[in-house]
Amino acid sequence: MNTLYDSRKLTSYAQNLLKASGLDEAIAMSVAETLVEGDLLGHDTHGLGLLASYLKEIETGNMRSSGSPLVLSDKPAALLWDGQRLPGPWLLNLAYKELAPRAKSMGIASLAIRRSHHIACLAVYLMRALQDGFLMVLASSDANSASVAPYGGTQAVFTPNPIAVGFPVGGNSGVMVDISASITTNGMTNRKFKAGEKFEHEWLMTAKGELTNDPAVMFATPPGTLLGVGGLTHGHKGYGLSLMVEALTAGLAGRGRADPKEGWGATVHVTLYDINAFSGEDEFQRQMDYVAQLCKNNVPRDPSKPVRLPGQAAFTRRQSQSANGVQLHPSIEPSLKDAETKYGFKLSDCVI
Repeated sequence: MNTLYDSRKLTSYAQNLLKASGLDEAIAMSVAETLVEGDLLGHDTHGLGLLASYLKEIETGNMRSSGSPLVLSDKPAALLWDGQRLPGPWLLNLAYKELAPRAKSMGIASLAIRRSHHIACLAVYLMRALQDGFLMVLASSDANSASVAPYGGTQAVFTPNPIAVGFPVGGNSGVMVDISASITTNGMTNRKFKAGEKFEHEWLMTAKGELTNDPAVMFATPPGTLLGVGGLTHGHKGYGLSLMVEALTAGLAGRGRADPKEGWGATVHVTLYDINAFSGEDEFQRQMDYVAQLCKNNVPRDPSKPVRLPGQAAFTRRQSQSANGVQLHPSIEPSLKDAETKYGFKLSDCVI
C-alpha cells in the first residue's frame, strides 16, 4: 500500500528543515511551498526529491541563506538581476511579484536573472501565472555544468535547458508546456543511476557516440551525454532549442558558459504577457479553447488513451493529491535520513 502524506504538513516539514539548515524563514517558506507544489503536480524529480541536495548546498554556503537580488538594470519592461546564489524558488517568487504589475501596466515585462541557484519545478510558476490570467514564458540554463552535446557532437556543452510556456484555457484550467532540449533530464538520469536502473529507450550516448540506455555512461571517464530532442535523426531540433535558451538566459543576463563556474545554479529568463493588452481575454480564450477542443476531441491511436492537453494530468493530480494525500517517490525518504537525524524533524509525522 502506498504511503500518503498531508501536503500542508509536508510544507511545514520542509520549511523546518530549511530553517534549521540556516535559511531565512520567509525564504524557507517560499522554497518549501514550491517543492511540495512540484510533488502535488507529479513532478517528483523536482519536488521534495531536491530537498536533501538543497540542504547540503545551504550548509556548505553554496546556496546563500539570506539577502536580496541585486538590481543591475531596471527599465520599465526589462530588468536584470544578480541573484547572488539565493534559492531559485525565492527569486522566482520575487520576480513574479515584480513583473505582474509591470505587465498589467505595459502589456509585457521580462526579467533575466544571473547567478540564481536551482529554480526547482518550472510548472509551479506557470500555474501561478495562468491562474492570474497571464501567459508566461520561462527558461533556465546552468552554465556550471554540461550534459548535452550539440547535434553531431559527442562532448557536452549544454544542460537540458528547459523552456516552458503556460496560459489559461477553459475557465480555471490551463496549458503548461515544459520542454527540455534533451530527451530526458539530469534528475531522472541521476535517479536511475542510483537505483541501478536503465532507461526504456536509448536516450544517451557514450563518449564514442554509441547509443545506450544505461545512465552509468554519464559517470564514466570520459563521460557520455544525453541526447537532444529528436535523437540522432532529428537532434537539430533539440540543438536549436538549447541555443535559443542560452540566448534567452545567458545572453540576456550577460553571464554564462564564458565565465568562471560557481557551482550548481541557474541563469533564468521569465516574461509575463498580459493577455488583455493584445486581443483581450475573450478573444484569447475563444481561439485557444477552440484549438484545445480540436486536440481533446481528436480520434486517439489508442482509445484507452485519449488526447489531453499539456498540464491536464498535472492539474488533475494536484487536485486529487491535495484532497487525498501526496504520494512521494520512494527515493525521497531515505535521501532525508541524515537531515532528519541532524535536525530532528520526521517525514513520518506527515503521513495521513
